[in-house]
Amino acid sequence: MKKGRMFYGIFIPILILGVGLVASFGSYIYISTIRSVVGQFSSNKQSYIEQIKNNLEHKIQSIEYAFNTYSTTSSFQEVVTNPITIRDFAAYRNVNSQLNYIASMTAEGTTYSLISLDQNWQINNERLTSLSDSEAEQLRAQYINDQNRSLFWVKTDKGIRFVNTLPVFSSKKQAIALSDISQYTLDSIIKTDEDAHVYILNKSGELLYDSGQEGSALTEAQLHELNGTTTSGEENGKVELEAGGRRPLQLLYSKSSYNNWTYLTVLDEDEIADTLKMTKFGLYALGLLSVLLILVVAYMVANYFTKPIQRIKRSLSLVPPVNSKNEFEYIIDSIDTILSEKQSLESLIEAEMPQLETQLVLNLFRSRVQPEELEKNLQRFGYAPNGQLRYAAMLIQLDSLGNQGTTNKDVLLLAVNKLVEEVIPKQQRMLPIVLSDDTLATILTLQVQSESELNKELLEYSRTVMKAVRNYLKVPISIGISKTYGNLLESKEACEMGKQALHQRLNLGKESIIFYEDISTVVSGPVLLHYPVELESELFNAIRLGDREQVTEAIYPFLAQLIGKNKSTLNFEVMLVRLVNNLIQLEQQLGIQVLLTQDNNKLYHRVLDIRNPEEIEHLLVHEVIYPMTTVMKEKTNKQFRCLSEKITAIVDAEYDRELTLESIGERLHYNPNYLSNIFKKEYGTAFSEYLMNYRLEMAKKWLSETDMTIRVIAERLQYHNPQNFIRSFRKKEQVTPGTYRKLQQGE
Repeated sequence: MKKGRMFYGIFIPILILGVGLVASFGSYIYISTIRSVVGQFSSNKQSYIEQIKNNLEHKIQSIEYAFNTYSTTSSFQEVVTNPITIRDFAAYRNVNSQLNYIASMTAEGTTYSLISLDQNWQINNERLTSLSDSEAEQLRAQYINDQNRSLFWVKTDKGIRFVNTLPVFSSKKQAIALSDISQYTLDSIIKTDEDAHVYILNKSGELLYDSGQEGSALTEAQLHELNGTTTSGEENGKVELEAGGRRPLQLLYSKSSYNNWTYLTVLDEDEIADTLKMTKFGLYALGLLSVLLILVVAYMVANYFTKPIQRIKRSLSLVPPVNSKNEFEYIIDSIDTILSEKQSLESLIEAEMPQLETQLVLNLFRSRVQPEELEKNLQRFGYAPNGQLRYAAMLIQLDSLGNQGTTNKDVLLLAVNKLVEEVIPKQQRMLPIVLSDDTLATILTLQVQSESELNKELLEYSRTVMKAVRNYLKVPISIGISKTYGNLLESKEACEMGKQALHQRLNLGKESIIFYEDISTVVSGPVLLHYPVELESELFNAIRLGDREQVTEAIYPFLAQLIGKNKSTLNFEVMLVRLVNNLIQLEQQLGIQVLLTQDNNKLYHRVLDIRNPEEIEHLLVHEVIYPMTTVMKEKTNKQFRCLSEKITAIVDAEYDRELTLESIGERLHYNPNYLSNIFKKEYGTAFSEYLMNYRLEMAKKWLSETDMTIRVIAERLQYHNPQNFIRSFRKKEQVTPGTYRKLQQGE
């Protein structure tokens, strides 16, 4: 569904705020995690570089301690001050043993040399060599002259050389002890972590050791920067070096208080990134889920707060004034439009006041007016407040249309309504209305007075209206008047009273003025129904025969009893419905179509709508019963012969059996009286006489052609007493059966 601007005005800020909080919180967690990981990683690296420093210093101190100790012995003084040649095997072995001992105490793979400056000899790797004066002087110049220390380290092509001038605590140096630690040995001591990159700088900032690959050595500028930073810095710390356009190189360092060496290792950011990879993934996943949750929450909150606005907008969207996404502008414009339409509607209402007044009266008769609405409308139309006057409902119906056709009925009703407006003063009535397609109604407003005076005034108005309608429109009307009442909200009950009063004109005839008070005892009395069944049976038999004379003789006594014995209008209507229903059933039984044609399909309504006994009688006789009789006369002329032939055929086949018109009627599904009438009408004789004559003819034949006795013939012809047969035969033939046989045989 399309959302408005207010929805997005709530949704987007909540979403932005939520995403911002998630991003801020995620960033905080990420930065904190990085700091924690980097701190932990740096701490591990720092511990690692401290461990390297301690391990290497331990080895160096062991070498220093060994040579220092050895230089204080008497054997050292004796050896370095005496020349050693190949022949001096004992002295050589002594020095070599001492060097081997020192080697066993220190780092494996370290080469030790002892040089005597007094005697110009050197023992290196168990090999004794002699030094020339120039070589000895060169060594003295390299390691002793211009040196303010007796112990120092220098970097060589193969590693690091430890130079110890002996004796240690004497300014007169007699010998030089050299300890060459190879690169391999240093790597084995330092590189415990194969990925670690370690540097060692001496006190002057010169690079003594680099565990990295080729090309990873620090530049002179970097070494100078490092020396300045570490010299002025703390014992342990971290330093960043520019790397020529690449990201800065981060180094952790630890300074040695023993020899002022600086140990450094690289803080590799790639390693940190690998460590943080899963942390990043978790934070991204958590952030994404949080954003989705915020998206849902923002949608629900925005939808919740804008739902009332949307409901108002939908209520105002029947005729939208503008197509704006701003809900408040839309609502304001819609309200302005509604107010404008209200003003237009009020103007229209003023122009439609007569129609509204008509609707008010109609609603009073239908009990569709609330008390507050009634008071407001009475004041609007200039009527006195409810309850200050007495009221009576006057209902008018046309008794007949006179010379007018049914098409002019509506015109007549409107004309009568107009006459009521003109005849009765406006202050004595409310607006007359057409209540239904045959009834006019108005509410008379009367000043409070006695009942007799009120009834006299009502009768006078009724006579005046009836006279005016008769003179101007040439049609008769009847008027029903309710009881008087004091509350207009009772107008519906009063209308029903008027209708009940008009129903009684069935018994009173045309142009009746009927007060409900006069007929209330009749209406509320016991219900006594009278229906002349026997007369109806005679009438229906006459219709079946199609005999109009018999129908005329039967119909008027039947209607006289039907109307005269049912004084109550309700009783009379019930009996009329019963009569119409029986006529329709008779029509269906006879197989004719008169009442069920297009013109008579509303027969029930036509009979009940007529309130004049003469018109009801005319409708039933001339539009229902006579047409049925005419159709049946045409039909019976064909059916009578067919039925009569069926009866004679039965007689021909079953004359020697017990045969009655009742049994034949059951077989043919006809009333025996009806069969008797049509048989007599067709053959001019009764069925019993025809059957007797047929049997006597058969008796004459049997008497002439057979030898059957008279008793047997009588029994076969269903005479239980032969004397009855003889009597009937003699009555018809003037002779007895025996005499008839003799006469026939004599011939």
